[in-house]
Amino acid sequence: MRQVRFRRKIRLIGLRIRELRAIAKGIVSTQHPIDVHLIPMRRCNLSCAYCNEYDDFSKPVPLAALEQRIGWLSDLGTTIITISGGEPLLHPELDGVIRCIRRRGIIAGLITNGYLLTPERIRRLNRAGLDHLQISIDNVLPDAVSKKSLKVLDQKLRNLAAYADFHVNINSVLGSAVRNPQDAIVVARRARELGFTTTVGIIHDHSGQLMPLSAEQEAVFDQIQEMSRRSYTRFYTAFQKNIARGVENQWRCRAGSRYLYICEDGLVHYCSQQRGYPAVPLERYTRAHLRHEYLTRKSCAPRCTVSCVQTIGLFDNWRSPQTRDGFDTSSAPALPLQPASKKAF
Repeated sequence: MRQVRFRRKIRLIGLRIRELRAIAKGIVSTQHPIDVHLIPMRRCNLSCAYCNEYDDFSKPVPLAALEQRIGWLSDLGTTIITISGGEPLLHPELDGVIRCIRRRGIIAGLITNGYLLTPERIRRLNRAGLDHLQISIDNVLPDAVSKKSLKVLDQKLRNLAAYADFHVNINSVLGSAVRNPQDAIVVARRARELGFTTTVGIIHDHSGQLMPLSAEQEAVFDQIQEMSRRSYTRFYTAFQKNIARGVENQWRCRAGSRYLYICEDGLVHYCSQQRGYPAVPLERYTRAHLRHEYLTRKSCAPRCTVSCVQTIGLFDNWRSPQTRDGFDTSSAPALPLQPASKKAF
């Protein structure tokens, strides 16, 4: 365990240097994506009731196609690629995807439900060069809404503590679908016990828009925020506090420019909750597209809860007013809440 923690600290020093370079590049230049979410696998081994980002039948995107997409993103100057899904650990060549990202000099992150994290799988992620991993845990005991519970995942967390050389963040979840808000505190404390950083997320509606928390949920939110004060969340605390209280945020969403969501079909979208806009094939996405979306207002921005987009927005909220009107995403058709069978498509 001590050797793992020592290796993790050494790797963390190198990662922090690369992150500082990425931050400096993001401040100096507005001409490149900072964070891209790349989907190699839409299928998931779970079916959480609130999720609209999975199905139970899709095949993995071939490694060659993903390597090509990573190359295009590298050509655009991307600094971080976060692999998401679906459940990306179901992809049979995920290690190759991570290696390709790292060979391009890009920071590699992974968002997973954690179910498939055996000691050997974690060692493979170490060897592939993974930088960041995040797991969201919804409750202490599994229920009809979510099986992402601390009871089920605690052994996986212990595996990560024992074997992972990469940075691990555990995201507690609050919102109407979570029955016991106090569970989020239990999850956050357990994460800190194991040496991980913690954040807190708020479940949004079908289009990524905010739903105010109850008084009890707000109190839990504030407590976890205090526990997380040394993590990167401190940089957008004001955003999160407004979300928790159901207050709109006034900011400049740079989705489609500084943040990209690349679906399994290789199309560029604003984010996971606004799939369909602008839906341009990545191979045809140019710096002219980046500039256009950089200056385009997003109608969904004031009530957005997608924290990764908001975090990236901090690079540019203070500059370059948005002068173009974009798609009216507030009237977009609802994404299916449970795309659980092929017949639904």
